[in-house]
Order: sequence, then structure tokens, then C-alpha cells
Amino acid sequence: MSTTEVESLAKLRRLLADGSSVRDLRLQDLDLTEVETDLLGIDDFTGVVVLGGRMGDDLHRHLSLHGALVFPADPDVPFDAWRSRLYRPRELYAGLHDHGYDATSDARTYRWSLAPDQDVYSSMLRAIHDESISDALSEFVDGRTLVGVMGGHAVQRGSVEYLAAARLGHSLAATGAVVATGGGPGAMEAANLGALCTDPALLEPAITRLATVPSFRPDITAWARVAFEVRERVTADTGAPRSLGIPTWFYGHEPPNAFGNRMAKFFSNALREDVLLRVCNGGIIVLPGAAGTVQEIFQVATALYYADPERSGIPPLVLVGEQYWRDEVPVWDVLQSLAVGRPMAGAIRLVGDVETACRTIADIASAQERSTRRTEGGRAR
Repeated sequence: MSTTEVESLAKLRRLLADGSSVRDLRLQDLDLTEVETDLLGIDDFTGVVVLGGRMGDDLHRHLSLHGALVFPADPDVPFDAWRSRLYRPRELYAGLHDHGYDATSDARTYRWSLAPDQDVYSSMLRAIHDESISDALSEFVDGRTLVGVMGGHAVQRGSVEYLAAARLGHSLAATGAVVATGGGPGAMEAANLGALCTDPALLEPAITRLATVPSFRPDITAWARVAFEVRERVTADTGAPRSLGIPTWFYGHEPPNAFGNRMAKFFSNALREDVLLRVCNGGIIVLPGAAGTVQEIFQVATALYYADPERSGIPPLVLVGEQYWRDEVPVWDVLQSLAVGRPMAGAIRLVGDVETACRTIADIASAQERSTRRTEGGRAR
């Protein structure tokens, strides 16, 4: 059986206009009230699965009576489990301007996730949501180069560290890469901001304005409102995406930042971390951070350690801050020890600043590309 995913009304309308069979379609997160008359005129929905979306009672009955399997959206939960696209920050923060952060979709979903009466049905909704977001993220990543920037959530707006992370994000995006972060505050926010800001002259004034509310504690509302004000100044949000955040409601006390073109927010932190590291096909740059950052380093290191020696183009891991990663949080020596005699050795670097980190990512990618060409040339001969 061959199935066809339909995630837009435009695609569904084309299929209906062509007179194509609707058998075995997967209709995900669509407002079927827009094409209700057309669908009511069809009497064979064999193999059709309707995942969420909107429809009237008459269409629901008609679909079910003629072979479709319908999984309706649940209006009593504050999120769409079947959504077919990544979030935009304004969706997560809808209601912020008029009613404050506690009224937003993001805050309400976090509260829902903490409710003591969670059951199997709640677990199913979370799992469906995360699979839907994972699928949408795979579609977003396809054909793009993503470079990850990892770093501490506690970095305050206006600090030297914040400015450095923002400059790094801008430099990476200027090469054509999409900058991917954990989507939270601190260094993550700074990198997403830098990537989103197309004019470097606007970056420092933007950070100066943000620094008037240096942290999301104790007032997320003020922290987020100034971020959206700054966002309006630094970008028209047009053109190819440059900035991606991948946050989680597991750490819902840390709000998502406002500077991603797209946000892939998950309930499961384990899934989110795996996805975040997996999609960074252009490499990962790690700024100073605490336990969470160290955990991410060794997740990447595990993948590098077990990388297939025959595989070309292993995404590099670049740590920024020689003293920090040698002395304060001494992970560099461990990484070097693990890398001996493995392809991992050519993919890890320790550098002193973000400018060098950006060049290093590019240099490793170029070296790997040359090596791949030589290997393929040798095989051709």
C-alpha cells in the first residue's frame, strides 16, 4: 500500500481538482471545513487517515462511514498534537502583549505537562506531538546545512559572553548555514539573535536594548516583550531561514527565546537532545556552560567515537574557551584520549574565541570535502 502525506490544503485541493483517488491519503492538521462540500461528494475513503485538523460533525460522520480512520484534535488541551509544521515564536507567545506570559500557549502547555492527573492518554498526546514535530523538523532540515551552537542558559544579556555568542551566530548564518540552538535563554538566545539579524550594524544596539531586561528571572513577561520589540527592529522575517531553536517543555521554567525563524519544541527532553545533535550536519560549536552543556558534549563525543571509519564528512565538534575546557571544566583531555586512533581525532578542536571557531568549522568542512573528492576519484580510477 502506497500512502501520500497531505499537509496543506493547496495540495489537497490539487488532488481533488485532478479527480485523483483519495484512497490511502494521510490528511494531517488540515482545516477540512474549507473543502467540506468536495469531500461530502466522495463515497470511498478506503485507507484514508485523518490526523487532527478541523471538520464539521457531518463530514466527520461521512468520512467514518465511508472508510476513513479519523483521529480528531482534542480541544481541551492547549496544544495541537497533530500539527504539521514547526512553531514560530509568536505562536508560542500568543497572548503575551495583552495578558502576560502566563496566558501564552507556551506557559499553558507547560502547566498542562505538570498536571498531577496525567494518564496514558496524556502520554499518547505528548508522544504524537513530538513525533509530529520531529517529522516537520526533518522536512525543514532537508537540503540545508545546520550548525549547532551550545552554551549556558545563565549568560545574561549585555554581557561580553552574550555579545560573543551573538557575533558567532551572525557569522555562521552569513555563510549560509542555519544556526541551531537549544532555543532557550542565555547563549542560546544570543546565537539565535545573531543569526536572525541580517545587518551586523544592528546587533550591538539590539543587545543594548535587550540588556534593559538582562534575565528572564524574575519576570518572563518583561524579558519576552522586549525581545519581540527588538525582533521587529533587526529583521523583517523574510528570506531563507537563518535561525532555529529546539527547546523543550521538560525545562519549561526556562522560556523559549524569540529569535528563531522556526522553533521545534518537544515535550521529551531525551528526544529533543537526540534530534538537536543529529540535525547539526555542519558541526557543533560549544561555548562555556555547566552540566547540561557538558552532557551535550559527551553525547556528541559518543557519536564521534563510534563513527564508521569508512564514513566521510563527520560533523566537527569545536569547543570555545581553552582555559575553561582545560582547567575549569576539564573535558578536553578526556575528548583527546577518546579520539586517539579514531576518525574522531580529526573532528574535534579546542579554540580560544568565536571568530576562530567559525573559521575552524569552515576549514574542517573544506578539508573533509577535499578528502571525499580524492577518495571518490581514487575509486573511479
